[in-house]
Amino acid sequence: MPNPAELWKEFDPDRGDFKEEIIRAETRDGVAYRDTYISAYHLGEEIRVYCRYAVKVGAKNVPGLMNVHGWMGAPAIDRDYVNDGWAVMAHDYCGKSGNREHFTRYPEKLRHGNMDAKVGVRIKSKLPDGSFITDPKQTDDYLWYVVQRRVLSYLLAQKEVDPDRIGAKGYSYGGTIMWNLGMDRRVKAVVAYFGVGWLEYYRSRGVWMYELPAGEPEKTSGEKLYLSAVAPQAHAPHIKAASLWLNGSNDHHGGHERGEETFKRFSPGVPWSFAHQPRGHHDTQDIGQNTKLWLEKHVLGKDIPWPGPSRSKIVLDGDGIPELHVTPADPGKVSELKMYYALKNPISFGRAWRDAKAVRKGGTWIGKLPVMKVDDYVFGFSNIRYENTIVRSSPFTAAIPSKLGRARATDKPSTHLSEGTGSWKNVGPVQGKGGIKGFRVLNRRGTINEQFSDPKWKAPAGAKLSFRFYCTQPQELFMVVNNHNEGRLSITASDDWQTLVLPANRFINRFSKQAMKDWSGTKRIDLKPTPGADITKVVFADFKWVVADQSEQPKPRLKKVEEGRRVYLTKELASQVESFLKVENDKAWEGTPIRVGGKIYPRGLGVHADSKLIFPLDGEFATFIVVPGPDEAHHGQVEMKILVDDKEVWSSGPTRSHDGKARHRLRIPVKDAQTLTLIVTQSDGNRGGDHASWADAYLERAPVKAKATTP
Repeated sequence: MPNPAELWKEFDPDRGDFKEEIIRAETRDGVAYRDTYISAYHLGEEIRVYCRYAVKVGAKNVPGLMNVHGWMGAPAIDRDYVNDGWAVMAHDYCGKSGNREHFTRYPEKLRHGNMDAKVGVRIKSKLPDGSFITDPKQTDDYLWYVVQRRVLSYLLAQKEVDPDRIGAKGYSYGGTIMWNLGMDRRVKAVVAYFGVGWLEYYRSRGVWMYELPAGEPEKTSGEKLYLSAVAPQAHAPHIKAASLWLNGSNDHHGGHERGEETFKRFSPGVPWSFAHQPRGHHDTQDIGQNTKLWLEKHVLGKDIPWPGPSRSKIVLDGDGIPELHVTPADPGKVSELKMYYALKNPISFGRAWRDAKAVRKGGTWIGKLPVMKVDDYVFGFSNIRYENTIVRSSPFTAAIPSKLGRARATDKPSTHLSEGTGSWKNVGPVQGKGGIKGFRVLNRRGTINEQFSDPKWKAPAGAKLSFRFYCTQPQELFMVVNNHNEGRLSITASDDWQTLVLPANRFINRFSKQAMKDWSGTKRIDLKPTPGADITKVVFADFKWVVADQSEQPKPRLKKVEEGRRVYLTKELASQVESFLKVENDKAWEGTPIRVGGKIYPRGLGVHADSKLIFPLDGEFATFIVVPGPDEAHHGQVEMKILVDDKEVWSSGPTRSHDGKARHRLRIPVKDAQTLTLIVTQSDGNRGGDHASWADAYLERAPVKAKATTP
C-alpha cells in the first residue's frame, strides 16, 4: 500500500499556467481585495478555482495565511489577520451549490469535487458504482488536496508575500484536509479546527476504541487503500509543519481519543499541541485564542513559551474510588486546571461529560471519578490554562476500574437533572422567587443538554419530564428530543413559578409522524423559540424525571371525598391526568376566572388541548352535571367529549369561544358507571389558544330513600 509521501513525491503544484482572471478588485479602508479564478490540473483535467485575497495596501514581505472553509462552506477572508499585517488567501473547494455566483468549477470527469449531492458524488473507499477504489487519486479528498496545494502556490506568487513565512488554518472539513497541507514543506504551521480524520471505516462503520466487547470488522480493499494513502491520519509521520488541533469533545468528526492518536505518529522534533472544548461540538470559544499564538510562534518566529504535554492516569484511591491524576508541564505556570470525566459510552461524540473537582497536591492535580459500575469504562481529561492564556488538554485517559484493583461503585442514578444551570449550554444562573435556582438562556436560538446519555441521569421507564418555569410574557417554544422528536410548549405568563409535566407521547417524530414511546432513550434535548418568540425571557428550573408509583398513590375513591349528594371535580380526584402543560382547579387554564358562554363560574376545571381526565366512579353516582365549552380567555378551536365507561355520550364538535353557540348545562346519567372521561382535543391542527373549561363540574349521588317504618 502506498503512503502519502510516496503518493505526492512527483506532484508539482507549480506546474501549468494559472490563467488568472480577476473578477473583482477594490480597495477599502486601506485593504486591497481581489477575487480571481485560477487553473489547477488533475488527471489531465483543468479546474477553475475561485480564490479571494486580501492584504494591506503597500504591504511588503508580509506573512501569508491560507484560510480554508468547512463542508459546504464558501471562501472568507479573516480580517483580523489582515489587520495584523498578514496576506490572507481563501479559496472555494465546495464547487457548485445552490445559486452561488462564484464557485470552483469542476469538469464533468471530476464532478466528485462538488460537495453538494445534487451536483456531485462522494468517493472515499468506494466508487459511485459500488466497486472499490484502486488508485488514491480517484478520491474526492485527493482532488481537494490538489486544489489547496495549487492555491498555496498562488498565494506564494503574490508580490506582497514572504514565501518563508506561510501558515494555514482550516475549519471543520477544512481542518480535515489541513493535514495534507502540513506535509508541504512550504508551510511552517497549520491549525485544524475539529477535522482530524478517522472518519472512513472508523466512524462510518462504528469502530470505536472503547467498545465492549472490542472488535474490528475486516477492512475492504478500498478502505485499506484509503486509510494507507488518503486519510488525514495517514499523513502524520510525514508532516513537517508545526500542527495544532482545536476540537470539541463531542464533535462529530473523527473523535476525541482517536484524534490524539494522530500525534503519536508524528516524527520526533515536529511541534504539536491540542486542546478540547468540553461538551463542545463546533465550539472552541474557550480555546480559540491558541490559534493566533501558535501561528505567531511558528510562522512569525515570536518567542512565545508553549507548554509541553502533561501526564495523565486513572488510579484507585484507598477506598477503591477512581481518581484522575494530571501532572502538567511547568505546574508553576498553571493559572487554572479543570477536570472532566464521562462514563461507559464508547461513542466519543455521545458522551455526557461531568465536571470533576481538581485538588492540587504538589505538581499533580487529583479529581475523584465516582462510577456506577466498576466493569464499565470511565474516561477523563483536563484543560490546563497557563499564565500566557494558552490552553493545552491533558491526554485522554480511559480505564475499567475493576481492572485497577478493588474498585467500588459509589455513584447512583438520579432523577434530578439540574440545580441552577445544570448541563444546559449557553445559559446563565438565575435565583428566582422563593430562592429557586434556575437559569436563563443567553442565546436567542436556544439551548441544548446532552447529560441524558450519562447512565446516572437516564430516564426511568414510564417517567415524565418535569420542570418549572417563570415568565411574565407568554412565549411559544419547541422542545426537540434526540434531534427528531418535537413538541410545542406554550409558556404562559404568571407572577409565580409554574410547573410543566411532559409525557413522552407529547413528542412526534418529524419523519415517521409517530409519538415518542418513552423517555428512557433520550440522549439530547433542545429548547428553541418558535418564530417571533424570545426564549431569553423565560427562566427554567428544577428539571427532573417523575414516575407515578401506583402502589404509593392509591386510586382516588370519590365516594369517600365528600359527604352529601354533590362532589365537585378537581384534578386531584382524577385517576389519570394527561394534559398539555397543566390542569387548573376552579380557574381557567391561564389562571383567570372560568368564563364560558358569557358567564363566570367559581368552580370547575381549566385545561388546554390536548387533555384527558379520567375519574373513578365505582357505581356510586347517578348524574354528572357540567357546563362545557371553550374558555373565552382565548379564541382557539377545540372539540370536547364526555365518555362514560369508555363510551362517548356527548361531543361538542369543533367549536370556538366566540362562534355564537350556546353553552348549555348538561346532565349526564352515570348510574352504575365505573369511569367518567373528559377529553379536549385541538380541531384545527393548531394548538395555540386552545383553552377549554369544564365549568361547574360535579357528580351527584342518587337520593337516599327513606326506610319504611313499621306501624
